[in-house]
Amino acid sequence: MNLHKEIGFEAEICQHLAAHGWLYSEGDAAAYDRARALFPADVLAWVRETDPSAWETLEKNHGSQAGETLLSRLRDQVNQRGTLDVLRHGIELLGLKQSLRLAVFKPALAINPEILARYGANRLRVVRQVRYSQHNENSLDLVLFLNGLPVATTELKTDFTQAIGDAVDQYRFDRLPRAKGQTPEPLLSFPQGALVHFAVSNSEVHMT
Repeated sequence: MNLHKEIGFEAEICQHLAAHGWLYSEGDAAAYDRARALFPADVLAWVRETDPSAWETLEKNHGSQAGETLLSRLRDQVNQRGTLDVLRHGIELLGLKQSLRLAVFKPALAINPEILARYGANRLRVVRQVRYSQHNENSLDLVLFLNGLPVATTELKTDFTQAIGDAVDQYRFDRLPRAKGQTPEPLLSFPQGALVHFAVSNSEVHMT
């Protein structure tokens, strides 16, 4: 019964986000790339939709490996510069004349319809039960993505099951960015992974 209530809380959050423009499907966790900490389909869809000329150049230069080339370069840049810097400034790829944008932020003045259209094309996605680790089968209740890059993770507790402190402790002790003797976890490493991590109950939210 307790587990059922927590799953219901999780589903309610996802359904609310989906009703307000977020992409959501129950099977999305299977499409998550653990090693790169990316949601590849959204990265590729974002580039194809918002910068078709760049995608055409990538296909011309790399053929069927265009997608893999882009994803590998993106992960490399995130490792070097961090998620936030990549979202703000994009990445450079050999053969492209200008940086490839990975997000468009809302303009201060809503007077340019082209910029507004690009801003509206941002792909926000919530994914449930993400098995993020390269060393075990631990999962996070929710991961939030912007154009395929992770920006937030969440552990949920309902007031009927456990205290929010239990979710905090999960991050402190069981969701380590780098466990002793192991390589770093891409999703949990800062600044190369998600930007913020939330512990959430029905009545409280903690963040780190």
